[in-house]
Amino acid sequence: MRATKDSPSLNGQRLERLIERIDTHARQEGIQPTSMAALQTMRLHTSQSRQPQLYEPGLVIIAQGRKYAHLSDRTLYYGAGHYLIQAMPLPFECETLASADAPLLGLLIRITPERLTTLVRHLPPPAPEPPYPMEAIALDDTLIESLLRLLDCLDDPVMAAALGEDRLREAIFHALRGPQGDALKHLLYQQGQHAYARIGRVLEHIQTRFDEAFSVEALARTVHMSTSAFYSHFKQITGLSPLQYQKQVRLLNARRLLAQAEQNVSSVARTVGYLSPSQFSREYKRYFGVSPQKDARPAPAA
Repeated sequence: MRATKDSPSLNGQRLERLIERIDTHARQEGIQPTSMAALQTMRLHTSQSRQPQLYEPGLVIIAQGRKYAHLSDRTLYYGAGHYLIQAMPLPFECETLASADAPLLGLLIRITPERLTTLVRHLPPPAPEPPYPMEAIALDDTLIESLLRLLDCLDDPVMAAALGEDRLREAIFHALRGPQGDALKHLLYQQGQHAYARIGRVLEHIQTRFDEAFSVEALARTVHMSTSAFYSHFKQITGLSPLQYQKQVRLLNARRLLAQAEQNVSSVARTVGYLSPSQFSREYKRYFGVSPQKDARPAPAA
């Protein structure tokens, strides 16, 4: 596999090594787990039209291929030789350009508060105003080299056990020192009392308990903010109201469950928090453009 024409020229050789290493490990289509829980590989052989998507907080590294992320009124390009910092779990629409001859190849590195905490305390404080919580940046040589060392762990279980966590932290550390590192630092800024960090905690709460009903007033109280200030900051950071955010998270999880073929449509609707299957079907079709019945994967034959 060779780097595509939009790869940065200064790190072309290192990027080609990264492409080859990811190609070795990303043998299956889609996003796949590895032997390291925080690291996933990504491989797509066909282009995908604009579809709703949600990534967990982390780094999305694209070694080959191209993606466009559409978030509110912004469009982000992250192609070969770029990485995306996803500081918060924000629903967005993603478009992928790939082919059988030049599949999209990439990595996803999950970022946890624990990993951030151990790293941020060694770095300068962030700028007062947090940057946008989702941005694409060109890979530099230092980050590419750290990713290559991380991928070495997939070839050696003993190395993975001894050094895997250190090499994950090394890659995240270089991202923290990059142009968008403040987006991650602000999640821990002033022990989480900054509005940016407070909204981050609420997003995590909705992500893990998306099936539960809530009021905006109750969410605001959990992070010690007035309802009006909470709503304003939430909308500014996510581009959505809290209820719109919850609905999109519910529907994205419903699509994942339907693909697993373990529940029927009505059961999935209840699982993600809908009391009315018909309302679920209407909102699902409005969001994804197809009915949940069409997305439901047939159950395997007994």
